[in-house]
Amino acid sequence: MLFPASGIEVNPLIPPLVALVVSTFTSMGGVSGAFLLLPFQVSVLNFTSPAVSPTNLIFNIVAIPSGVYRYIREGRMNWPVAWVTILGTLPGLWFGAEIRVRWLPDPRHFKLFVGCVLLYIGARLLFDQTPWAKRRKARILEFEAHVQERLARVLEDCPASAGRSLPPAARVKTAAWSLKQASFDFLGETFTFNTLALFLLALVVGLIGGTYGIGGGSIIAPFLAAIFKLPMYTIAGAALLGTLVTSVAGVGIYYAMDIGPDLALGVLFGLGGFIGMYIGARLQKYFSGQIIRIGLGIVITFLALRYIIGYFI
Repeated sequence: MLFPASGIEVNPLIPPLVALVVSTFTSMGGVSGAFLLLPFQVSVLNFTSPAVSPTNLIFNIVAIPSGVYRYIREGRMNWPVAWVTILGTLPGLWFGAEIRVRWLPDPRHFKLFVGCVLLYIGARLLFDQTPWAKRRKARILEFEAHVQERLARVLEDCPASAGRSLPPAARVKTAAWSLKQASFDFLGETFTFNTLALFLLALVVGLIGGTYGIGGGSIIAPFLAAIFKLPMYTIAGAALLGTLVTSVAGVGIYYAMDIGPDLALGVLFGLGGFIGMYIGARLQKYFSGQIIRIGLGIVITFLALRYIIGYFI
């Protein structure tokens, strides 16, 4: 099938199947999967024009709602984290789109940029699993293990249909929220983070995400876990919601710059991602945060090195 907007030809079943597999895996770590689908479009489908960035954002818009719905329905949406992330990311999106269109139209240079972004994400995820990094964040790792143990006991005591609405103790509840800091309760503990610091981080993430063609969840989720020391269980839904809202804004920005996405291709990716997001959100509570991060780190680092080495060869 030929997609006129992008000029590529591919079996229409391939985009949704690829997105289904990728999104099931990545959504368990609070990531939409767009950061892996863009390399697929660039390297496999040979879609290298600036339009690939907003097309990748279309995937987020179609795919993410199912995962967000699941997190909200189960009471696992961290609203303070979600809204601070959204407000910080939006301004950066515009500058990112300007960089993509004006400074990175060349596919070869864009691939190097993609490789650098992926290398940072992958290296950060893998570094967090080293003994030195674990000693620095021993408390959060201990708590995540404790979370998995308590969740396992809760799920054993609940009927099979209880996943539709988890018990109150397993839900994320907003405790306080101000311009300086926000806090939430989870499994009997209160977690606090600096709202200004998260806002500034989200601003930088928005710039990178707008250039790359991702909502930013793949970048901000590891920071929330490693720097802000928030449990993966409590941030996955917030990262996805932030990615959804900023993706909508990002597509609008690219349209304003006369760079339209390939809607048909983006929707096909999105349909596969929609199912994968729902499956991943449902399965996430059965997997430890450590396993999710190691898997993501290995895949991302491999792709990053491939792009960076390819630029110099």
